[in-house]
Amino acid sequence: MTKFNYGGQAVIEGVMMRGEHEFAVAARKPSGEIAVYRDKLNETLYGRLLKIPFLRGLVMLWDSLGLGMRALMWSGDTALEEEEDASFSGPIAWGTIAVSLLLGIGLFFVLPTVITTALDRFIASDFWSNMVEGLVRLVIFLIYLTAISFMPDIRRVFAYHGAEHKTINAYEAGAPLVPEKVTEYSRTHTRCGTGFLLIVMFVFILVAALFGRPPIVWRCSLELYSSLSSQAFPTRS
Repeated sequence: MTKFNYGGQAVIEGVMMRGEHEFAVAARKPSGEIAVYRDKLNETLYGRLLKIPFLRGLVMLWDSLGLGMRALMWSGDTALEEEEDASFSGPIAWGTIAVSLLLGIGLFFVLPTVITTALDRFIASDFWSNMVEGLVRLVIFLIYLTAISFMPDIRRVFAYHGAEHKTINAYEAGAPLVPEKVTEYSRTHTRCGTGFLLIVMFVFILVAALFGRPPIVWRCSLELYSSLSSQAFPTRS
């Protein structure tokens, strides 16, 4: 099997996959028909810039976030295609994304820092203060994942996420990419971005514990960049 870079994510009623030069999104319409959108990646971003250390991380982070939002908005419009006056693009989409980002930053970055700052007078050192903050963030993240898994719409997205993993596992095993064969493979994958995010969180907790207690803005910014960067790179075959 020829080796190449690829990655993907679940979207609304579908999956987005990205290669070295192109990406494609497939989403299910209300009628059951599968709609497919395919486009080329930005050649400038995926050319020489990806060979420059450190800069490549920022480039991939920015483009992956933009690509993910494009895929989500397209899949949202596709899922609502047959409903009159219904659209997920425009102000509705960007408003939803903005609110989601603000809630995410507040819940996963600001809240743990505020809680730990309130407890600092009971903690003996900066090292343990950082450890407590990291553990609080990890607990909040796990509670969040568990809670949203009970929502029907999110469970549907998780199902597509699992289907993506099954397909990649089948592909890497050299099996035919047909439903009968793909269903035989695991819905978990060793290079899953969500799993990698947990590893990044553990590593960040240990590393950050050694750097004292910088201002809250710096801590939140660094934590946000570290977490988003774990989602920015395609799976490598």
